[in-house]
Amino acid sequence: MTEKILSTKKNGMAMMMLFIVLYIVAFLGIPASPAVGGGAGLLIGIISGIWITFGWIGFMGLKVLRPQEALVLTLFGKYKGTLKGDGFYWVNPFCTAVNPAANTKLRQSGDVKSDSAKTSTTAGGQGAVNPATGYVKIDKRISLKMMTLDNNKQKINDCLGNPIEIGIAVIWRVVDTAKAVFEVDNYKEYLSLQCDTALRNIVRLYPYDVAPNVDTTGDGVADEGSLRGSSEIVAQRIRDEIQEKVKNAGIEIIEARITYLAYAPEIAAAMLQRQQASAVVDARKLIVDGAVGMVEMALEQLSEKNVVELDDERKAAMVSNLLVVLCGNHDAQPVVNSGSLY
Repeated sequence: MTEKILSTKKNGMAMMMLFIVLYIVAFLGIPASPAVGGGAGLLIGIISGIWITFGWIGFMGLKVLRPQEALVLTLFGKYKGTLKGDGFYWVNPFCTAVNPAANTKLRQSGDVKSDSAKTSTTAGGQGAVNPATGYVKIDKRISLKMMTLDNNKQKINDCLGNPIEIGIAVIWRVVDTAKAVFEVDNYKEYLSLQCDTALRNIVRLYPYDVAPNVDTTGDGVADEGSLRGSSEIVAQRIRDEIQEKVKNAGIEIIEARITYLAYAPEIAAAMLQRQQASAVVDARKLIVDGAVGMVEMALEQLSEKNVVELDDERKAAMVSNLLVVLCGNHDAQPVVNSGSLY
């Protein structure tokens, strides 16, 4: 299905004024027809009655569009074309606007609705409820603005089998109204489903954190890619995956971003202990490397300045004492030895 832009002029105001004038003439023509008399008077009365009875149909062809909105029109089931551009239009009153996603509510901009009041804006294709009659008027206009879809968090296993929770926000817009309306049943639900699928396909390729012997790029070489450390690359791959799946629905994916990333609750505590243990080991390693360097420097300076002559046994004792002091978790308690070492 190829989008066809209607070149209808913005003559809605002129047509509306014409219909109003014709109604005024018809209402004046009925009482004036007996005065005219004859066949002319009868003809005036019949035409005026017909217009008063059926003239309201012409008002159904009046269409108002705001900036960045479109209206897909069909005539007796056949695609007639798409109105684009803000203005006041008049089209064939028998044309019907089509938008299967008009009443679909997703967690996205333009679909926010108050639960306490039965009113809603027409942005993003939502309906408005008449509190007097209870009649729901569904707006069939299609928004061409950039919208943000905030999908629900999902629990997915990463490449190591660890369950994680992840959520994404997708910025998108409709670029081909004909494909969005006619190629898929509901383009909003279709987009949401494809976001979930693409997210699972990409996340399962990465570990949550950097892991050895893991190839995340598919080139056969282990790398340091991870969900936590390579979020920009992961988001770009998710965006490309979604775009490939929704291009047949006339949707363009502007950007995809990871909004939430964490281990699943059932393993979060264990993984936290693992991260803490790894941090402690790294810290201890750094402390020991620094302590060894300081001990080596102390022995070299004592030897160079001839402060004291130390045999191997005294050097070993001194090294032991310095390492205990430098590597300990608490402040050292000094002990004065007044006797001999032997």
